[in-house]
Amino acid sequence: MALRADRQGPHRVAFDKNRKILLKTQNTCGICGKPIDKRLKAPDPLSPVVDHIVPINKGGHPSAIENLQLAHWTCNRQKSDKLFNTIKEEPKVLGNRNLPKSIDWASYTS
Repeated sequence: MALRADRQGPHRVAFDKNRKILLKTQNTCGICGKPIDKRLKAPDPLSPVVDHIVPINKGGHPSAIENLQLAHWTCNRQKSDKLFNTIKEEPKVLGNRNLPKSIDWASYTS
């Protein structure tokens, strides 16, 4: 089994450097959006890991910080090598006005 580019060769040092930056600057899982407890260590399912946003085997850069995010271990395992559509949709115009996609009716007052 061949080693991945972020685990060997020239990308290893850059990946480790960017991993340390992410651990200092990010506090939420890039996949589920929930807080990450950085005190947890592997093999805890909620321990922090670095996730490649675009997987290496799908053409993602192995060590570029723009392609890395902090994630829970379990979230990263469930995502595996899948790609997710992160493009935000523009609100649809109905008639001549933009309507909200959802309303929190519990806090609605007339």
